[in-house]
This record gives sequence, C-alpha cells and structure tokens, in this order.
Amino acid sequence: MITKRIIPCLDVKNGRVVKGVNFEGLADVSSPVELGRYYSDHGADELVFYDITASAEERALFTDVLRQVAATVFIPLTVGGGVNTLADFERVLSSGADKVSVNSGAIRDPSLIERAAKRYGSQCVVLSADVKRVDGVFRIFAKGGRENTGMEAIEWIKRCVANGAGEVVVNSIDTDGVKGGFDLPMLAAVLNAVQVPVIASGGAGSVQHFVELFRQLPTIDAGLAASVFHFGEIPIPTLKQALQQNGIPVRMV
Repeated sequence: MITKRIIPCLDVKNGRVVKGVNFEGLADVSSPVELGRYYSDHGADELVFYDITASAEERALFTDVLRQVAATVFIPLTVGGGVNTLADFERVLSSGADKVSVNSGAIRDPSLIERAAKRYGSQCVVLSADVKRVDGVFRIFAKGGRENTGMEAIEWIKRCVANGAGEVVVNSIDTDGVKGGFDLPMLAAVLNAVQVPVIASGGAGSVQHFVELFRQLPTIDAGLAASVFHFGEIPIPTLKQALQQNGIPVRMV
C-alpha cells in the first residue's frame, strides 16, 4: 500500500520563512536552513520551498538560500517561485531541487509545463494551483494569490496535467492559515478530474484534520502544512503515529 506523505512548506521571503493567513499578513518564523534540517531529521517525507514574492516582484528565485537548504536535507525537495522559463527549471534543479513547482509562470506561458516535462520528465514538474472561490466558482489566482486570473480552476488543472504536470499541489486560499481543516470539496473536485498525485494544502489546524483528509479522500496522496509544523503545534512524529493508529499508511522513522 502506498504511504501517505506529510510535507512541511517553507514560504520564504527575503531569505526567511514567513507565514500569514489567507496569503496575507506575513510574519517572520525562522531560518529556512534550520527548519529544513529539523524537518529532514524529524519524519517529514518531503519538503516544499516557495520563494513567495518572486513572481509578484518579477524576479528570479533566490538560489543561494535554496542551495543551503538542499545541502542540509535528505528528503525530496520541491521548489517554486519565479519559475518562468526552462532556464529557471535548470537553475532550480542544479541548485539541489528534486522537483520544480510552477504557478504564475505556467499561467503566463501555458507551454512551459509541456516543454519542461519533455526535457526533465513529468516527475519533475509540479503544478501549484492557488484556488479561491469567486461567486461560487473555483478560480485560479496568480502572483502568490494576489491576482485573479479569471480562469476556472478545475479545467486549468486538467489542462496542465494533460500537458505533462506529474503532480498537483492544491492551495486553498479560502482555508489558508485559518486552521479550520482542509478544503475537502475543492480537493474532491480536483481528485475527480485528474489521475496524477494530488497534495492538499491550506487549512490544517489539528491532527484530526489530517485524519479526516485521508479518511474522507482516500485517493489524496499527501497533506501539506506550514504554521502548525513551524510553531510546534503538531509534531510530525506525533501526527504520523495518530495516522497509523487510524489505519492510514505512513512512513515511520
């Protein structure tokens, strides 16, 4: 049986890990290098590193901090932020990333996913979809959740997977940082639309939220969270023990 993955997310701004609510009100948390090392040593299955202001500031992703993080972790590392070209893919992968996450870059140039998948393989290409309900419709947002593209989210995700995205991270802006639970209806809609691994992001506030995620959506591949891990509210070993006790397969350290 395939084990469910638990993935901490490092939202990095100016070389520091930050966290907000609904993608707003960012507060300083810690050094990404220190946090990355901690998670690698304490049971995380993978790590996600987002340079969260790269797209909005129209600049390239910071690779100096990324190289330091990559050198200290021994779990798969997915990196995103300001990835707009194949050259950006090359730079991120050569800095130590295992997978590259694209969001605004793919919105700007929909051919990017297909070209990257052909060059590096679908397993390296992760679609990060920032989704928010607008008048009852799931819409795709760009530039770190700042800009409504007007695109319907499920069709966009289906298109990107058809073009070669090998994995999808669904970031619910509605539930981000609120700690009221994962956005199960949104995630279910994505799971019904694609056959690649789907990662749930946004809303985790308790161990029970992860249990509910994997029980109610048994085909979801992973749960991603930030602040509950960063502030020690949910130690990953404790979470995995609870998941195992609930019959949910996880990798134990």
